[in-house]
Amino acid sequence: MCGIVAYIGTENAYPIIIKGLKRLEYRGYDSAGIALINKDGLNTFKKQGKVSNLEEFAEDKDTSGTIGIGHTRWATHGAPNDRNAHPHSSQNGDIAVIHNGIIENYDSIKRELLSKGYEFKSDTDTEALCYLIDDIKKNTGVKLGEAVRLALQQVIGAYAIVVISKSEPDKLIAARKSSPLVVGIGHNGDFYCASDATPIVEYTKKVVYMDDEEIAVLRAGDDLKLYSIDDVEKTPYVQELELHLEVLEKGGYDHFMLKEIHEQPRSIEDCFRGRLNATDGWVSLGGIKDYEQKMINASRIIMVACGTSWHACLVGEYLFEDLARINVEVEYASEFRYRNPIINENDIVIAVSQSGETADTLAALELAKSKGATILGICNVVGSSISRITDAGSYTHAGPEIGVASTKAFTAQVTVLTLMALSLAKRKGTISDLKFRNLISELEAIPAKVQRVLDTDAKIEFISEQYKDARNALYLGRGSSFPVALEGALKLKEISYIHAEGYPAAEMKHGPIALIDEEMPVFVIATKGTSYEKVVSNIQEVKARKGKIIAIVTEGDEQVKEIADHVIEIPETDENLAPLLATIPFQLLSYHIAVMRNCNVDQPRNLAKSVTVE
Repeated sequence: MCGIVAYIGTENAYPIIIKGLKRLEYRGYDSAGIALINKDGLNTFKKQGKVSNLEEFAEDKDTSGTIGIGHTRWATHGAPNDRNAHPHSSQNGDIAVIHNGIIENYDSIKRELLSKGYEFKSDTDTEALCYLIDDIKKNTGVKLGEAVRLALQQVIGAYAIVVISKSEPDKLIAARKSSPLVVGIGHNGDFYCASDATPIVEYTKKVVYMDDEEIAVLRAGDDLKLYSIDDVEKTPYVQELELHLEVLEKGGYDHFMLKEIHEQPRSIEDCFRGRLNATDGWVSLGGIKDYEQKMINASRIIMVACGTSWHACLVGEYLFEDLARINVEVEYASEFRYRNPIINENDIVIAVSQSGETADTLAALELAKSKGATILGICNVVGSSISRITDAGSYTHAGPEIGVASTKAFTAQVTVLTLMALSLAKRKGTISDLKFRNLISELEAIPAKVQRVLDTDAKIEFISEQYKDARNALYLGRGSSFPVALEGALKLKEISYIHAEGYPAAEMKHGPIALIDEEMPVFVIATKGTSYEKVVSNIQEVKARKGKIIAIVTEGDEQVKEIADHVIEIPETDENLAPLLATIPFQLLSYHIAVMRNCNVDQPRNLAKSVTVE
């Protein structure tokens, strides 16, 4: 969703904010804008498109000032254009506001303001909030912070906002509800504010993650003041960032996505480091240790997620049921609470999210919590909303993922779910000690095997060249490889804009086979396992109808190699762990095809990294 950056201190704010917006551009890139206060007043510059467009527009403008706010937008209310870009200013030019989220009752607020003579210039809900703050400030005579607080008491919805006023040029007012906001405390009394820590880490390691319905008052050289929306002063909880600046750079790769694909041997290893020891034969996830028996005793485990994380949950379902013999249901978080689900106190709900801020997933957790269920989380971002509202959980430790299309986050999520399933299976006694030891030994070997798959990139690039002009594609898999097929299709759709669908291989003949002709590439996961012979039969069905087969096979495979048009070999492993290897070629195929089609790999159209609105 949208990215927010703000600064107040002794330095020139413009370059700090611009650099921060570039770091947050993965959250949205429909438009960008900045507002600065200097001796001449409040100056606002905004432009449709990327941050680079804003930079070009502001080249010959007065960008001086030591206080400012910036925003990069993913459009919700109103088309992506200059007038809908943030910041939004009050009609008298006193106040500027940036906002991430959705004001659900903006229409009623707007109608009231229209009756008072306000004229709206944009189609956004944010402009109504800006005018409301201004109206309260003018009519009550209160200071900016109090005007913001009173305005937010009238607001229904989600928000992360930062507000500045030229009549009070010494302060920033920040507030959040259901949308992330972090405050950085600088070394010289400076303050930074952003949607996440990536724009802040360059300047300070000391941060405060704001909670829902908190308002921060930031003055350069003063202490951070934190209040509830009910005007109760709170004590800020200052944390030390573990994030390092170098992980936010491309590191010599052409794209963040390619870098993140190649980081997977390390990110998977980081995920199980300290949680697995193959020599001594143990798995331990400290974050859920106290809840393992409750998970074993649960009537069922419900996994909720969106997008790629949902695919990871589907893999998790296979693992939990096969290894630990625990009933698992996987739900789209976006649909979960709208069907009035039956939830009781004996249920465990596990939310999976890269950002830990996905609005639909948070809403699903809130519902489950209200019904008395135990809620657990798996996410990548320390201090995120999901990590704070859940009873317990595990971080994936994948490191920042900047590319909008998720890669290393997926394999890290699958790794954590595998560790959970193994730990529960061991404790429950549903697998033998020999099988347990074999699986953790295989899991420990996965990073090296992922690297071997990455080493075949040249061959995958060659195959990509053959199918870059395809208009449609099918992805097929069986068992735990079916979610990998779904994920492969999603990657192709996301970054190359080729229509692709994933199916269980056996379901192909129940409809999708009608689509197959000599121009249809069919990507099949045909690795060794219990379903191998069945998948071979499915491949034969495609070939009989002149479809093009691109198969992922186990090293040394001969049967599929004879009938497929192309094969990509992956190292042999236990079929429960095969998804961690089989997904890598699909990531690389999607990447190369997108590059060959001149698509914006890291920032695909219409998408944003973290979807913090419903």
